[in-house]
Amino acid sequence: MEKLPVVLQLLPVTTIATFEDRFLKKYRFLKAWESSMPTDLFLTTHAQSVRALLCHQTPVTADVLHYLPSLQLIVTTSAGLNHIDLTECWRRGIAIANAGDCYSEDGADYAVGLFLDVLRRISAADRYVRQGLWPTMGAYPLASKVSIFISLQIS
Repeated sequence: MEKLPVVLQLLPVTTIATFEDRFLKKYRFLKAWESSMPTDLFLTTHAQSVRALLCHQTPVTADVLHYLPSLQLIVTTSAGLNHIDLTECWRRGIAIANAGDCYSEDGADYAVGLFLDVLRRISAADRYVRQGLWPTMGAYPLASKVSIFISLQIS
């Protein structure tokens, strides 16, 4: 039987659930949060076998890294790296991969949508109607603000 590479997860990474079946064929996941052992004992027990750590925004401090002498790679599904002790990783030669800016456009679109929602009180109006207030309290005014949008299309 082929020995699968070991990937440590300190806490659940919900964004990989879609691909979990595929990942389980290629990797053996150690899920620290499912263990009854204290985290430091869990890490010590598996220290030599862990080559990769998968996280989202779980803090990966020098203390955590101390327990993982064989660690070679940290993969984070977040865009930022502020939850990882980069200095310690660089000192030890641990490679780091992240999501980069893959969600930037979606985030920008969502921000504009939320801006419009707040500006025009769309969610508040929806709650007003769903609570049955329209027949008793009257219409809910939506057109109360003047908006100017400047499109910044960057290609």
